Amino acid sequence: MLDPKLIRESPDLVRAAIAKKHLEVDLEAVLAIDASWRTHLQDVEALRGKQKAANSAMAALPKGSPEFIAKVGEMKAVSAQLKERETQLKETEETFRHAMLSIPNLPHASVPEGKTPEENEIFLLHGAHEEPRPHALPHWEIPGFDKLFDFARGAKVTGAGFPFYIGDGARIVRALLHFFLDENAKVGYVEVNPPIFVNAASATATGQLPDKEGQMYETTPDHLYAVPTAEVPLTNFFRDEIVDEAALPIYRCAYTPCFRREAGSYGKDVRGLNRLHQFDKVELLKWVHPASSYDELDKLRGDAERLLQKLDLPYRVLLMCGGDLGFAQSKKYDLEVWSAGQKRWLEVSSCSNFEAFQARRAQIRFRSKESGKPELVHTINGSGLAVPRVLAALLENNLQPDGRVKIPAALVPYFGKEYLSFQ
Repeated sequence: MLDPKLIRESPDLVRAAIAKKHLEVDLEAVLAIDASWRTHLQDVEALRGKQKAANSAMAALPKGSPEFIAKVGEMKAVSAQLKERETQLKETEETFRHAMLSIPNLPHASVPEGKTPEENEIFLLHGAHEEPRPHALPHWEIPGFDKLFDFARGAKVTGAGFPFYIGDGARIVRALLHFFLDENAKVGYVEVNPPIFVNAASATATGQLPDKEGQMYETTPDHLYAVPTAEVPLTNFFRDEIVDEAALPIYRCAYTPCFRREAGSYGKDVRGLNRLHQFDKVELLKWVHPASSYDELDKLRGDAERLLQKLDLPYRVLLMCGGDLGFAQSKKYDLEVWSAGQKRWLEVSSCSNFEAFQARRAQIRFRSKESGKPELVHTINGSGLAVPRVLAALLENNLQPDGRVKIPAALVPYFGKEYLSFQ
């Protein structure tokens, strides 16, 4: 959520920043609601002042006197007006709160202009993705693929996008998750095992609600949401708290299964492991001092890159343009691995700085030593990493002439052998 003061005092700046994201927001309506709320607030404060003055006057008058009785009548009239205005104020506050939730975060000055994914900037290339791999196949076409990754039975049991992982298929997923968690621990991330269902307040705090309501799985009658990413429960760990400034930055990581409807997805992009409704992911999250948040974003991106380097996967880093940035982010990098069988890039991590956008919704603050007042932290997160597409790239890039898949050296201790076989 943005600072209401910024919208009131610099509406043109906010309009220009929203335009950079190519999102439609009725800022005039929000400003009108804000003006109405402030008018109601002034009325309530004025009536409370009258009520207080009348109380003081009554205390100085003899009970039962004509003046006292007149003041009682005045008090009743003021109380009735105050009750009416307080009801209006409460209703306007709720309307204003919902209106503020419709305003996206503002992009950082370094975010490039652009409307479509094709206008994202290639920030970095790593590895020889153009190296010939004559045996590479799209992973779903590898002979025996369905013996380890059973999509048909998953669809029977649950629906499309919910595969079974069997034998070495389950083992390689477990190996990747343990590898990710261990490597992230080495660079300072404290592992957390969070809930995989969250309430609406938590989903609203991180920006999933109301922006992505249709993408989340909701339970009834409890109205809890299955997490689309561990970002949601992790960020809310400190919701409505004031953390110690000396403790910043705070690093956490968590593994969770993730659940997403992925409405509107179709075609080749959803084949095999490319896009699932349930998948496994390790998330990295930081609560940081505002003065260091962009340095910390670069460090987090480097932590995610290091995992791909250890797996010997060619990858690239994209700096997202305004139109492909997303509702809640101020700046975002996407990490994409090269898929030799599909001959395309697959996103495996998004590393984002939200500045104070999530922290203001969640009221996560620190007490500044300089001012002595509570200030909002900045939140940063990124995947470290998402399993399915990393796995897809490993299967395709490392496919051998005999149909086996060579396991990267860094992963062998976790998987227990040098090759994965589909036979």
